[in-house]
Amino acid sequence: MGSEMCIRDRNYISANSLNAANLGNGLYYVESKEGVGKNPDIYSDVQIRYKGYLTNGTVFDESANTGIRINLSQVIAGWQQGVPEFKEGGEGILLIPSYLAYGSRATGVIPANSVLIFEIKLIEVYQ
Repeated sequence: MGSEMCIRDRNYISANSLNAANLGNGLYYVESKEGVGKNPDIYSDVQIRYKGYLTNGTVFDESANTGIRINLSQVIAGWQQGVPEFKEGGEGILLIPSYLAYGSRATGVIPANSVLIFEIKLIEVYQ
């Protein structure tokens, strides 16, 4: 199922003309605004604004404009691996294959085996 998810990711990237970088594990990211601060690591607390949606455009979660403060060790693997690619002040998109998110488990409005897309702004890194 993993290769099928990667194909769906690539189809979404192509259909939306995204200049996405692949981290080599099926996780893609697009940096639309380069940050100038520090990069977080998996143990960092971050203040991050985000909007999460499915490839069909269905929004499943969104933070307030001020973002939320969260420790990256407590989120899905796709965030743990993707958010550190951004520096403070950076903005972009994470395209997360299901095996780095919820896999074959459905959760809320997210169907099983779903590719997740997050628009993010990394506001601050606390270390």
